[in-house]
Amino acid sequence: MVQFIGIGRDFLTSAMTAPFLEREEEFGLAMRWKYHRDEKALHGLTRSHMRLVIARAVKFRHYGLPLSDLIQEGHVGLLEAAARFEPEREIRFSTYASWWIRASMQDYILRNWSIVRGGTSSAQKALFFNLRRLRSQLARGQENEGSVVTFDKIAKALGVSASDVEQMDARMGRPDVSLNAPISDQDDLMPSERIEFLIDDKPLADETVGQAIDGDRRIDWLREALSHLSERERRILKERRLTEETATLEALGACLGISKERVRQIETRAIEKLKGALIERHVAEAMI
Repeated sequence: MVQFIGIGRDFLTSAMTAPFLEREEEFGLAMRWKYHRDEKALHGLTRSHMRLVIARAVKFRHYGLPLSDLIQEGHVGLLEAAARFEPEREIRFSTYASWWIRASMQDYILRNWSIVRGGTSSAQKALFFNLRRLRSQLARGQENEGSVVTFDKIAKALGVSASDVEQMDARMGRPDVSLNAPISDQDDLMPSERIEFLIDDKPLADETVGQAIDGDRRIDWLREALSHLSERERRILKERRLTEETATLEALGACLGISKERVRQIETRAIEKLKGALIERHVAEAMI
């Protein structure tokens, strides 16, 4: 039995006893609201369809959210449908409003069901709201099939990957847990929290500072060593070794007016000179 906690009895009575509208009466109310902004017509149109909102909210009650909130969100969708409804198309308002009511409730569920936002794409949204139903259908008469087979079939039916189905199933099967929640329920003086057991792959602060200092020192060494090269040697070495887009021997040879073999020879010589300058610098610092 559904319990309508937080919902006024008068509201429920008014919604469930509101008379159904005939097509002509519905058309007249919709025209008065659309072209004359008659609020009484809007009230009559929406009041007669609040039972649609309540029925849809009951179907979504298994997501653990307050039924009163679902009804409120559905009412927002109902008002949105009334604002966009075009009675000239000769479509019943209930058919048009049902989509807006469902969409409004689904958006509310996705925003509030978990602290981790999910179902942002249309495919993920369809997976979220159809996973349980499809899994239940596939489970009937297929007790011998494992989870992998079931996930593959659901993925094929909804146009998503099997890994997406598996991840969504895991999320829906476990509640949110705070990282600050204690590991043990015992009254310890210093209870350990879950966040203390998370592994951080980033280097420690002192390691980061040390790497930055070492990096600056290496840059200074390289800059000083490059000063021992000629202008042409520096240019070839930078174009060939110190840029993201490495220049070819042919391209450098064309720019400098020499052959590519000559460019290769100069590059080799520049590297040897650079190594010698760096070694000399280290030897000199080690003797200090």
